[in-house]
Amino acid sequence: MTEHVTTAVDGPILTLTLNRPDKKNALTNAMYGALADGLQHAHDDKAIRCVLLRSSSDCFTAGNDLGDFAAISAGAGPAERHVNRFLHGLAAADKPIVAAVHGLAVGVGTTMLLHCDVVCVTEQARLTTPFVNLALVPEAASSLLMQARIGYARAYSLFALGEPVDGKTAVEWGLARHLVAPEALHAKALAVAHTLAEKPIGALRATKRLMRDAALIAQTMDRESAVFAERLKSPEAAEAFRAFAEKRAPDFKRVAS
Repeated sequence: MTEHVTTAVDGPILTLTLNRPDKKNALTNAMYGALADGLQHAHDDKAIRCVLLRSSSDCFTAGNDLGDFAAISAGAGPAERHVNRFLHGLAAADKPIVAAVHGLAVGVGTTMLLHCDVVCVTEQARLTTPFVNLALVPEAASSLLMQARIGYARAYSLFALGEPVDGKTAVEWGLARHLVAPEALHAKALAVAHTLAEKPIGALRATKRLMRDAALIAQTMDRESAVFAERLKSPEAAEAFRAFAEKRAPDFKRVAS
């Protein structure tokens, strides 16, 4: 576990809170491990009937910590990347997952929402998936799930152009369910979680399994992860991370693809 992800159980609700506000909740390997452990806890504990994902600040998450990406690109990554456990935990989850999103939701901060059953957002939410900007590819089975949710044209623009989507548009497109004022966000998400927790859990789990092909989602994740790993070690990715560290625009024309 890590202090940057707090876990709280309130009756039938397990709440996982991103708590690294000084880094805009950028996700480290340890944080992915804590999130994966939380999902496993929810799966194993019969008393847990719903999971709530939220943050402790005015930013949901700035996405993966780019320092971790740079380390992997340089061949100095961790022995085990817990992001894979977290993503597969999302794929396998059959209990309801509710998310409360305010501010930035970058990269995996957006793609994880495709695995949540009810997403509450504020108008200030900014969902972005700038994978191509970093010379990378979509993950979390989003290459499958995003276009199924919002159509190819919108999904391609999100991935290839990195165009942000605000909270109102996220609801209009079906990426979120409830548009909520910032001061009411967490109360609304918690109320939704408690409403779901009162439902017959067997029927909820069976319904979710019918609506989601967990095996196909996991297979897509694995296929994406293989390409993602290749891209992390590419010259284009090295240029992207150098440019970020040097606070300049990357020049992809000067590197091999």
